[in-house]
Amino acid sequence: MALGFFALAFFLFFSLDSDSGPSSTASAASSEGVEVQITYGSVLKLMHEKTKFRLHSHDVPYGSGSGQQSVTGFQGVDDANSYWIVRPQPETSAKQGDTIKSGTIIRLQHMRTRKWMHSHLHASPISGNLEVSCFGGDSESDTGDYWRLLIEGSGKTWKQDQRIRLQHVDTGGYLHSHDKKYSRIAGGQQEVCGVREKRPDNVWLAAEGVYLPVTESK
Repeated sequence: MALGFFALAFFLFFSLDSDSGPSSTASAASSEGVEVQITYGSVLKLMHEKTKFRLHSHDVPYGSGSGQQSVTGFQGVDDANSYWIVRPQPETSAKQGDTIKSGTIIRLQHMRTRKWMHSHLHASPISGNLEVSCFGGDSESDTGDYWRLLIEGSGKTWKQDQRIRLQHVDTGGYLHSHDKKYSRIAGGQQEVCGVREKRPDNVWLAAEGVYLPVTESK
């Protein structure tokens, strides 16, 4: 069932992405003992290492702060609102299928709503840290959508199940979550926010997803 859902996510992604070019075989990642590279165009879920909740968004606005689309942590694995498409900065030469080095600035596009994971100086609803929201769309993106990939340890390119941090370029905040949960509009889901210090709760891993193969250099 999970494999079929990943295939569906892949189909939905390509049916919505008119700039993808020729398609090639992708892998629904859960390969044991196989090192899977994260490439641009891949559709994945990010798992918060400490709590095991997935980075999540849905078409529900914050009731405070920016009023933009909320971003939360979701406990369940089988949820379509936890898929994100890995995109490069618009002005770079990076293309679909390229691997991603530590230190690279990336964007994460929410697959279901097409908005970008975003941050700014608004306060997050529960902890009062930096709010993380979803903003814009296919033709609307700004520097508030830019996140720097920082790989923990000695790895140089992003791989599945590798410990990473995402640091927001404009504010310096690290993508963060904790066990504080919403009680109303996203009952049972936990807060996702940005904090400016490196903490154990800043660490994420690429988990379930449909990963595009590495493009061969010509």
